[in-house]
Amino acid sequence: MNRDSIQQLLEQVAGGKMDIESAMSELVHLPFAELAHSTLDLHRELRQGSPEIIFGENKTPQQISDNLIRIHAAHGKALATRVGADKAAEILATWSPGLPAPSYQPSARCLTLGLGQAASPADGERYVAVVTAGTSDLAISDEAALTLQFLGHRFVQINDVGVAGLHRLFPHLEVLQKATCIIAIAGMEGALPSVLGGLLPGPIVAVPTSTGYGIARDGETALHAMLTSCASGISVVNIDNGFGAALFAHALLRQF
Repeated sequence: MNRDSIQQLLEQVAGGKMDIESAMSELVHLPFAELAHSTLDLHRELRQGSPEIIFGENKTPQQISDNLIRIHAAHGKALATRVGADKAAEILATWSPGLPAPSYQPSARCLTLGLGQAASPADGERYVAVVTAGTSDLAISDEAALTLQFLGHRFVQINDVGVAGLHRLFPHLEVLQKATCIIAIAGMEGALPSVLGGLLPGPIVAVPTSTGYGIARDGETALHAMLTSCASGISVVNIDNGFGAALFAHALLRQF
């Protein structure tokens, strides 16, 4: 149950269209739902502005399915991140035909339920620019983009414009300047967020990725570089955390 449905429920009670006992029966499961394996936070959207999102790694296909169904029942949509292709295939193969079917995006490693197609931002509409330094960073970009879509935000993706060929960035500067927020994703030396931070006015969420050889140390070098950036207005999330970057952008956009 989200904020809109609670408001409608209260309006029905206030207008005499629903008695208190009926309203109480609707609200009894509001705070959380206890499943055999999970305790789902159904109050999170009301409290924080976004429903609980399932972290699929280390969960079984059955646990992910159960959680998707229950969260979808409460909010009309559900998202599970970090779901490998084999696990997703098992979920889809055993899904009940009487329920809305989930959709799997392999590049993002995400399962969604009740989510439509992404729409491009209209003229004058706020959006987030999701920018990658290299093609190897696309999985994290797709995770961030799908999470933004789930949270109700428009976005544009700009890919493979890192410092190895910085001229590739210049044709996109107008789009980047108009963005309300930018998610900058880079591995190797993690330089892209610093470049964007020196050129653009909006807030930047930097995402280090585990892309790189040897001393890149699975993203630690990029993480340290982003944390020590000379450019101002940059916030940094954990390595490969496209989901966390989208949630941070969501929190920023909710304040405007």
